Amino acid sequence: MNCLLCSSNIDKVFFSEKGTSFFTCNTCDAIVRNKDSFLSVEEEKTRYQKHKNDVNDLRYQKFVSPITNAVQKDFPSKDTSGLDFGAGTGPVITKVLSEKGYHLNLYDPFFIPDISVLKITYDFIVCCEVIEHFHHPFNEFQLLKGLLNPNGKLYCMTDIFSETKDFATWYYKNDPTHVIFYTEKTLQWIQKNIGFKRVTIENRLVQFTR
Repeated sequence: MNCLLCSSNIDKVFFSEKGTSFFTCNTCDAIVRNKDSFLSVEEEKTRYQKHKNDVNDLRYQKFVSPITNAVQKDFPSKDTSGLDFGAGTGPVITKVLSEKGYHLNLYDPFFIPDISVLKITYDFIVCCEVIEHFHHPFNEFQLLKGLLNPNGKLYCMTDIFSETKDFATWYYKNDPTHVIFYTEKTLQWIQKNIGFKRVTIENRLVQFTR
């Protein structure tokens, strides 16, 4: 199969269990799920609808705090525009930042498919627990970069894979909607090949600067 991110031909099975294989890419270092095990659009949406994302849940708000804190630090002026990309059924980041005086538009391909918000540009974009779901990550990162104003920032949260983790017991791979997993090398490949100025990685928080 071809790598979801860089389209390189990959045939090295990284891990396999219960009929599902994961491949590793020698070019961009991504780990990708075998396309044969992707859920259908209907199955994927049904799974997302089962997520219990209560925007008033303080634990949920704390979980997304690396992004909300970073936005407030980098953009202290409320006279900025933001996009919550992949907002899902519980746009908690938008709630938290809105209460601080920020304005964000919402987009989600399943639940808020308002493409009009993809026709303007933003000072910042938040993308929390979304990029591991990208079926066409190169195109999607290109889109996100194009939606940023000069010096704008893209804030992503995902669980980054490293050799210190045991993939066999890693919980993140068990979600069938997670189709691509990123290493630091993968994120650096994206920065270089999509054309971001820089990328900074701190635990689960990844920040790309246009």
